[in-house]
Amino acid sequence: MRIPVVYSQLMVADSGNSASPSASKPALVAQALRTSNYPVDFHDPEPVTVEEIQRVHDPRFVRAVLEGREDNGFGNRSAEVARSLPYTSGSLLTAAKLALGPKRPAVVASLSAGFHHATFSEAADFCTFNGFMIAAADLIAHSRVERLAIIDADYHYGNGTDDILTATGLSANVFHYSFGRDFTSESQALAYLEKMKNLEVDLARFNPQLIIYSAGVDAHVEDPLGGMLTTEQLGARDELMFQIAKRLGVPVVFNLAGGYQRDPDGGISKVVKLHLNTFSAALRVHDSVA
Repeated sequence: MRIPVVYSQLMVADSGNSASPSASKPALVAQALRTSNYPVDFHDPEPVTVEEIQRVHDPRFVRAVLEGREDNGFGNRSAEVARSLPYTSGSLLTAAKLALGPKRPAVVASLSAGFHHATFSEAADFCTFNGFMIAAADLIAHSRVERLAIIDADYHYGNGTDDILTATGLSANVFHYSFGRDFTSESQALAYLEKMKNLEVDLARFNPQLIIYSAGVDAHVEDPLGGMLTTEQLGARDELMFQIAKRLGVPVVFNLAGGYQRDPDGGISKVVKLHLNTFSAALRVHDSVA
């Protein structure tokens, strides 16, 4: 199997003195995939339009952020970040369209992050626009799917996704589960993995046509803003997700989500390696080797 990966340098921005590397992380993961010879094929994202963003966000808020009159999720009004936003959300939507297209790959990756805390009318915690819900609303509006699932395995609760589901009335079409709502400590690691196994029953009952998987690596036990699963347990978590989707015959789109470990020199090589492990898990499940 070769994994389609949606990425462009246009998704990358300098987010300023932020604790989150998410605005610049896509380029580092893309480089690591290339130098490590992972079996991936790169695709350019199609940027989302202002109208597509406004399907799930307050139009006043959208315009203010894009015009630099209101803070983005990094707490600044950077024109560079604003320029990148249509491409980051566009990456996830483009990945979803690939997953639902004629070739129907089992797994598609979007090298995007920073979505799930963005509510209908506010940016927060490194998230400006909610790319999960932008993609969901677009796919439903154009009848590409009737039902999809968002499985949020980031350490933090995806409050913004729930807020937008309520504001837009899309709850009947979108199954959303966020691990960060129920699991917060290392002592819950085994229960966390058991919950992932048990999601298969809920997903089979809901019968989604697509699964969007937020493969957050801030759930790693050494993450300064998270801390729960070992590297091996993170790998098991990802394998479980891909195995469930494979058994149900549903394509998966995954993105990079959180990860805040820093190297002594300020780099994020540990975070990048953990993200590559998600690719490895997908390849193991689909009978390849990484």
